[in-house]
This record gives sequence, structure tokens and C-alpha cells, in this order.
Amino acid sequence: MQEFDFYLNLKKPTLGLYVRKGAGLPDLVDTSQWQFDGHVWESELAPDILKGLEANGHAFQELGG
Repeated sequence: MQEFDFYLNLKKPTLGLYVRKGAGLPDLVDTSQWQFDGHVWESELAPDILKGLEANGHAFQELGG
């Protein structure tokens, strides 16, 4: 089972970003705005998040609400 790194956006804490474990943040984000928040197993992720990870190597998710 794959494990992914999870980051929270410091300016918008309801926005999360998943990347493959150890891959680091993608070039499309300002790394100063993101904070590592732990690891997540693929079984914990929704199918649409997994599709984004497979296709792009990263996936954003609105949290809460």
C-alpha cells in the first residue's frame, strides 16, 4: 500500500495537498505557504484524490465544511 505526504496551506488552512511520499512539494506552489502535516495511506484517500495523484503526482483537497 502506498503512503503519501500531506501538507497544509498556512494562509488557507482548509486547503490540503497530497504528494507521493518523499517527492516534496511540486514547483507549482510557493513552498513557504505549505507545512508538512504527516503521512496518509492510500486507503484513507477518496478515489478522486487518488486519480489526481496518479495523473499528476499531487492532488489538492478542500478540507472540512
